Amino acid sequence: MTALLLAAVRSVCTSAQPPWLTKFTLHPPKAVQVEFSDGSIVKLSAEFLRVHSPSVDSKIRSIGGEKVIFGRRYVGIMSAEPVGNYGVKIIFDDLHKTGIYTWDYFYHLGTNKFCLMRNYIKTLRKHGLSRDPSRRK
Repeated sequence: MTALLLAAVRSVCTSAQPPWLTKFTLHPPKAVQVEFSDGSIVKLSAEFLRVHSPSVDSKIRSIGGEKVIFGRRYVGIMSAEPVGNYGVKIIFDDLHKTGIYTWDYFYHLGTNKFCLMRNYIKTLRKHGLSRDPSRRK
């Protein structure tokens, strides 16, 4: 009985492999478009990709232990470089260039785009921050 229960839990908790990437298109400076084998096509803005960078070093401000990237509304994409056969490194015009976006991560971002952006905006509001860059004095 325990073995059946464990098998059932494993089947529910094991996620299916995401579809593979079939096309990657860079639309500098403002977006990337990715297409997958399941037919899904997703356009991701430079701002969205920048604030969801998989990099540890992405100019994050820590507020009460919560990591927040802000002021990136107008960030642009300068270029993208392939990394092996599993991802791409995106170089942004704020000189951030250390994140490697895997094809699986692009799929995650695309399928959760609206929820992730909504949560990002809520976090900014919670801390009194803005998507707009700070004005220089």
